[in-house]
Amino acid sequence: MLVSPLYLPSILSTFCPQNPFTFSLALDRSIDRQVEEARETTNKLRTKFINIIMGYWKSKVLPKIKKVFENPKKAAAADFCKSFDGNKEEFTKVFEEKKTEFHAKVVEIYEASPAEIKALIKEPKEAGLKNNSTGVQTFLDELAKIEFPGSKPVTEASSKFGPALVQGPIFFVFEKVSTFIVTEEKPVEPPPEAAAPAAEEEGTSSKEKDKEIVVEVEEKKEEAVAAVVEEVEKTAQPPAEEPPKEEAPPPAEPPKP
Repeated sequence: MLVSPLYLPSILSTFCPQNPFTFSLALDRSIDRQVEEARETTNKLRTKFINIIMGYWKSKVLPKIKKVFENPKKAAAADFCKSFDGNKEEFTKVFEEKKTEFHAKVVEIYEASPAEIKALIKEPKEAGLKNNSTGVQTFLDELAKIEFPGSKPVTEASSKFGPALVQGPIFFVFEKVSTFIVTEEKPVEPPPEAAAPAAEEEGTSSKEKDKEIVVEVEEKKEEAVAAVVEEVEKTAQPPAEEPPKEEAPPPAEPPKP
């Protein structure tokens, strides 16, 4: 049963005859406070519900939608990379145990590879991997033949998905291969004690050679100057005077009769 607000003071005067308006004001404030608390509770529940829905969307629904629209080969390659990362410790352990056994075989395969693959093994780069995919696949095939740790699954994945999609596992194998290459191609440096006298001897010999060259040049210069002076003196010297010729006496006149 609804009661009109006009009758509220008379009703309150029946239950609270001393101060009905004060009781009405306190009741209104209590109702307002309860309404505000109910509103805050509703907002909190709404926010919590939205967070739950968004979390479920991001963790369950969105990945499935992405798998539907993205390249299935790329998704499969990403799964392989995750699986390979979990087995890196095992591959490293086998590599360390059979390191001496693989040394000569790996160096032989490396030496038979083209220069582009050698540069890529020394300095792995994404651009080089994409530009030399055929050479990379051939190199991995050769490693798989000698059962190099990790090479067999990487070779299969590379041929199936392409080297660019399994970049991490390929560079892991190249890193292990480079340990042999660095030690193999490192130049043998002479000991510092032997290198110092050799350097001094080279320095002294070079200085002596320089001195000899300077002396020869100076001697040639002096000879050239002497030759020029001699020629100048010859041209400047006056010609030798010829002795005066004796004039023949005039012929004698015949005697007159």
